[in-house]
Amino acid sequence: MAEVNAASENTTGLEVLLSTLKNSHDMKSTHSILQILDALLSAGTVKRVSYLITKGGSEALLHTLVNVTQVLPLDYDIILPLICLIVKVGQRDKRFGQKAQEIGALSEILNITKCSLPQAKYVTPCLWIIKICASSVTAGAAMGKSGITRFVLNLLSPYTTTNTKAIRAATEALSSLLKSKWNSRRAADSGYIHRLLKLYEDWHQRDTANHYVPIQRALLKCINNITSLRKGKKSFLEADGMRVLLNASRACGSSPDLHPVIKLTTQIMRKCHPKQHLPLPKLQSCYSFVSPNAAHSQLLVGPSDTVQEDVTAEENEDQDDDDDLNENEEPGCSEDEDDLETDLSRLKPNPELDRPVEELKQYEQLCPELVGYFQDSDLDDQSFQDEDAPCSMVFTPSGPLHQEDSRVWHRDGFGKDSPKPHNPFRNRTHQTSAYASGIGGEGGPKGFPKNHFTDPTKPSITNHSKDKMNEMHLDIQKGGADLLRINPALHSPHVHSGACEKHGGALNPSWAIGGEHEGQNSVHKLLKVCKELIPFHDPYIYTINAEETKSVANYKTLAFPDYWGHVPPHSKEPLVGRWCGGQRAKIFEDIQRLVCSGDVLNRVILDIESPSLVAPGDDSSLKFFSNFESGNLRKAIQIRKYEYDLLMNADINTTLQQQWFYFEISSMRAGISYRFNIINCEKTNSQFNYGMQPVLYSVHEALCGRAQWVRAGTDISYYRNHYFTQGAEGKGGKETAFYTLTFNITFPHSKDVCYLAYHYPYTYSTLMTHLYLLEQSINSDQVYFRHQVLCSTLGGNDCPVITITATPGTQPEQLQQFWNRQYIVLTGRVHPGESNASWVMKGTLEFLISNNPIARCLRDAYIFKIIPMLNPDGVINGCCRCSLSGEDLNRQWSEPTPDLQPTIYHTKGLLSYMKSIGKTPLVYCDYHGHSRKKNSFMYGCSVKETLWQSESSIDTATLKEDIGYRAIPRILEKICPTFAINRCCFLVQKSRESTARVVVWREIGVLRSYTMESTYCGCDQGRYNGLQIGTRELEEMGGKFCTALLKLSPNMPLTCQDAALLNLDSELNNDKNFSRNDVSVDDEPPCPEDIDYFTDNGTEDEDDAIDLRPEVTNC
Repeated sequence: MAEVNAASENTTGLEVLLSTLKNSHDMKSTHSILQILDALLSAGTVKRVSYLITKGGSEALLHTLVNVTQVLPLDYDIILPLICLIVKVGQRDKRFGQKAQEIGALSEILNITKCSLPQAKYVTPCLWIIKICASSVTAGAAMGKSGITRFVLNLLSPYTTTNTKAIRAATEALSSLLKSKWNSRRAADSGYIHRLLKLYEDWHQRDTANHYVPIQRALLKCINNITSLRKGKKSFLEADGMRVLLNASRACGSSPDLHPVIKLTTQIMRKCHPKQHLPLPKLQSCYSFVSPNAAHSQLLVGPSDTVQEDVTAEENEDQDDDDDLNENEEPGCSEDEDDLETDLSRLKPNPELDRPVEELKQYEQLCPELVGYFQDSDLDDQSFQDEDAPCSMVFTPSGPLHQEDSRVWHRDGFGKDSPKPHNPFRNRTHQTSAYASGIGGEGGPKGFPKNHFTDPTKPSITNHSKDKMNEMHLDIQKGGADLLRINPALHSPHVHSGACEKHGGALNPSWAIGGEHEGQNSVHKLLKVCKELIPFHDPYIYTINAEETKSVANYKTLAFPDYWGHVPPHSKEPLVGRWCGGQRAKIFEDIQRLVCSGDVLNRVILDIESPSLVAPGDDSSLKFFSNFESGNLRKAIQIRKYEYDLLMNADINTTLQQQWFYFEISSMRAGISYRFNIINCEKTNSQFNYGMQPVLYSVHEALCGRAQWVRAGTDISYYRNHYFTQGAEGKGGKETAFYTLTFNITFPHSKDVCYLAYHYPYTYSTLMTHLYLLEQSINSDQVYFRHQVLCSTLGGNDCPVITITATPGTQPEQLQQFWNRQYIVLTGRVHPGESNASWVMKGTLEFLISNNPIARCLRDAYIFKIIPMLNPDGVINGCCRCSLSGEDLNRQWSEPTPDLQPTIYHTKGLLSYMKSIGKTPLVYCDYHGHSRKKNSFMYGCSVKETLWQSESSIDTATLKEDIGYRAIPRILEKICPTFAINRCCFLVQKSRESTARVVVWREIGVLRSYTMESTYCGCDQGRYNGLQIGTRELEEMGGKFCTALLKLSPNMPLTCQDAALLNLDSELNNDKNFSRNDVSVDDEPPCPEDIDYFTDNGTEDEDDAIDLRPEVTNC
């Protein structure tokens, strides 16, 4: 009766059944129990198999196998059902191979396999058991030492339609055995690669109906496992495996049945492609800069200053001699250290001044509105030069202009008698009488390095009166008849400065210029149209500003798009799709270079570091140029007739940050698809994989009235390539990989001059031109606009600071209201490659000085302090992220120094001064661009949300926190079509504690301290869903951010409609779900062709995805 009760419970009954099976030596009883177990598992699900494993099912079956093999001759009526059960259970038990080794069943399995060889129906299930057991590398190595690897290899045969189940089982078993390094090493030494390649090639070519794709795939898995070792890769290359797999992959076409095969062949080829150094003599930037303020004036070197070798590098792989018996069965789960700040003492804002109050008083000159000197805006020139005044006005009259300079087009293709271009950056002979200095100059306050301030005698365009500027225009135009006289047969488009020289030629068939007088008229008409079409841009003003700009490379050329200007296209540009297999097609073309190296030209077209290495091109070769402001292209190599490898220059004084590019192309042919490969990108993923295109500017189109950057490029992919560099520690250093951005461009016009860039360029000279023209456009009776100089950069360029507010009346109460206005501080472009931040800032500036009613309200309520470009040197010199000191300035806010980070040091000083006088800004926002996310969004700082996200044990119910930091994002969500509030994050991370956002929040005490990110790519929500971002949308974002500030002023006069729009109090609940739980970098799913993207490990799909049951159905 007790036995019946015990059996009535399923758990106890199963345990009894397994125990009986394990200890049974009676064949009939064993056979009956096996039938019961088979019925139970067949009627159940995977969960039932898993339950059986937890109750010792695997051990019971293995013990039974050992028992039945002791009886000779072998009884296959029992062995076959037993093997069927082992296959069903074993593939679900990750430790099955280890258990078989411990029980001693491996030798019995091998004996059964060898004894069953004459009959395929017996050997097939045995091979599946070998595959399952070999999933444990220790068990696989043990079986390999018994000779089973060669035994299984001999079971493989060329293409046949008979015994295909046995052949597939053998290939799967062999691939599992070769997961062991011991077995793979012996296989590489024994020439397995050559034999496996021949077998795969035979099956691939003759299996035209794709009936036996699993066999092809299993053969590739064998090759893949062997090539995980250096010896295997070497054997693969010696056997011409690259050519075999490349030809086979291309023959597969787009058949969906062959996708698993193509995936594996691509993985093997990319893994076996010899790793190489970049075709550069060194990784460090080809430009260097020695800081005049550095203690020892030493060159600042980046984190991995590795000299490139000319030889192919050997990869740094795991030691081949590791004993398989010591390999870890259970892969470890290594988590990154939690980056969220959980120290409450560091989370709570702790406003403290980082320098003495006496030192901060020198920043008073940057706040002249607080002492009433705004009333001097209408005074005569003499008043501007009053030495007793604490500050001078910005746009003051100057002395006579130097009238000799003008700009001409220069072409590389001029004949012998062509005029030589003059040096455009020669010193001017006339200087201004007054200079709008900020807190610097020779008489700057103590404690400020002399070179941080502007030389008062330095000429500046901002000192020219309108009359003088008009006079300058006339002087330039007098000699400018040939400014745009371009011969279409010539190929170089640079604008050069110098005395105007005469040369003939026509612009293009539709812009033919006849005589000199007609040419002058045409030039004047073109420039007039250009100025009318492009607000706040003037080529003449830009030219003068560019001459004042100092660069490390001493640029003497203007890029035409920056000189001429940009108008947003009328139509919006959609995100581009990608076709499945497009990335692989590009990679196959790359592999073709290795297979057919004789077809590769490898002709150096541009090398700014070693011009002597440039090979003479032919008529079919493109010409490249990047020696202009914000330009970045270090080297161009012609690979095939219409294909070029391009390399970007690293940020100055570093070996890193290679992402921004901006260069000129000429001598193209219309209708030809040119492929460009930028091969030294560093980021691991890019929006180029998700619909983003580079931008292109055509000189031909611009002169025809379409002066605009447009999105361009087809077949765009971004993937890891075979180039690498070793870390700074030498051989033991971490290996750094590079990525390729590849795209095709078809130019619409022959002999055009075009420019390609990562994103819409916005140069320092463009900013200075914009600021000048903004000041010229305002009504000083309504708008208080002050342009001052914060400091001088390491490179000697001025860092402008702008003050915008409403001009007050003269009554005491009006002046009091003026001085009581709260401050809004905005900064941008600390990272030079984030040009989208400058376009957003442009929108902010233009909105704030406009006649828009909201703008007028904002000026009445706030005083805006704006530093539009925190890193002018980086922008000028075409850097991506760093300054001339080789540092990311947005990681230097905690302890900036005036010697190496002057713009950050003085911006923080200005903020500290505001705090010291009781004028802590209401809002601080730093404008940025984001390369791996769509839309625009904000980062802020919250104590509670950080603690919630980190699951801290601190009781947040007792913490009080002002939730006003949420107001601006909530408003932007409603009024800005590009803004995505679900991407906003208000977590404080340890890795961001030295950024502007966190430091201003923590040390200055600004509750609403933000980083505002704008995408390079486009939007996936709202009105612009599915569209790429343009400059119009970026500028709109800048204006909408200003609109969002309305809610923050308690006395703001609003219309009923505005009040309804901005009444968000009910939505600002203290919920825990506002910040995103996902604080990862990417917001995109894995790239559709992830096998072409992740190539470092050469991993394969889990074997559990393969259903083995059909293979043993007929056992």
